[in-house]
Amino acid sequence: MPKHIPKPFTIIFGKAVRQAARLRGGSGSALPGLFVEKIDPDFVPRTLKKLPQGVVVISGTNGKTTTTKMVVSLLESQGLKVFTNRTGSNFVRGVAAALLGEISVTGKLNADIAVLELDEAHAVKFVNVVKPRFSLLLNVLRDQLDRFGEIDTTRTMLKVIAENTTQTVVLNGTDTRVSSIADTLKKEQTVEYFGLDSSLLGYFPSDDSHHTKNTPTTLPQLPKAPLVTLKSFSQSSATYDVQETQHTTELQLKGAYNIFNSAAALSLVLTITPNAKVEKLMKALAEITPAFGRGETFMVDDQPVELVLIKNPAGFKLGLSSYSPAGYATLIAINDNYADGRDMSWLWDVDFTSLKDHPVYTTGIRADDMALRLHYDDVALRSSDTDIQKSVTMLLQRHANEPKRIYCTYTAMLAIRKHLAKYTKVEDIT
Repeated sequence: MPKHIPKPFTIIFGKAVRQAARLRGGSGSALPGLFVEKIDPDFVPRTLKKLPQGVVVISGTNGKTTTTKMVVSLLESQGLKVFTNRTGSNFVRGVAAALLGEISVTGKLNADIAVLELDEAHAVKFVNVVKPRFSLLLNVLRDQLDRFGEIDTTRTMLKVIAENTTQTVVLNGTDTRVSSIADTLKKEQTVEYFGLDSSLLGYFPSDDSHHTKNTPTTLPQLPKAPLVTLKSFSQSSATYDVQETQHTTELQLKGAYNIFNSAAALSLVLTITPNAKVEKLMKALAEITPAFGRGETFMVDDQPVELVLIKNPAGFKLGLSSYSPAGYATLIAINDNYADGRDMSWLWDVDFTSLKDHPVYTTGIRADDMALRLHYDDVALRSSDTDIQKSVTMLLQRHANEPKRIYCTYTAMLAIRKHLAKYTKVEDIT
């Protein structure tokens, strides 16, 4: 294959591969992106550099997909046309595949700005060829240690993203590993923060609190006040301090972590569009639904089936604390494919005692490991089976008249969504 393919042919060939992947029932995401990377390595940077308002990168351990969805919706409420990798395929090849779905055969991308969710490790490679104008760094937690190494390695990756940002970096003011990145940046770079009221610290355990019952009671000292601070929240609403004025809105988002990340999304959008009307942003925020698999709810036989993505101890802890098991049948689906992380030892850092006295099932490649972990917290299982389709079907049949909740790793979530499509409408994310 020649080292350089003429630009129009890159798009034509790439779109053809994308369509073929979709027809074969694949995700339509990785393969066409990989193809384009091979035949035209400059395709992504060449295309994105044409955008009048530049590129935004969102990274961190938890919450990238939902936060990206929020940022896109909020920017669109301000009249901007936004390109994004909406499926959550957050490698560079995922961005390439998403571009193939949006770009015309002549190479035109109908967008003002790109908002990209990027995996920490792949973001480091991305920012070397495309310098983001803005970046948002959410958190540093232990996640897929077999891929990324310890959390200080993850922080180093996020620091590289910040250092390559040309205008403004938005940092989590409650995560000292993230907020301290500000000390390494150049004077010409602007730094903003999003934050949390100290009364809410107990809801958001840090990575350092996994092995202790103690939670921090004070916030880190910041050189400036956060642009947006989450002051309080309930199951269906949240109150924010935005530039010293409080605003309250109803929310369709579920889970404490999603609500905290809404403060991050608001901070980023106010950084990009400083003249935005906060009231309009609050109205737009109230209409945003969870990203796929992140608190997403499907109706089967008039009963809700909720999917909650879990990928590390902090995320699982927040999920268990955000959703009461009362009245729900619970299925925990654990895979250990590459996209999930091979090392599942982190499950032993999660307290599952809240699931006692409730119907619980396990499934996925590591169903037996999960069952063993629950046994040590005295959680009695109804059944454990590695077959995800069989387990989901059993859950739907045994608890046809009850709400159901499924905690799942990434590839398990994809399999469950595909199976649920046999029973109800499921949005196509390919």
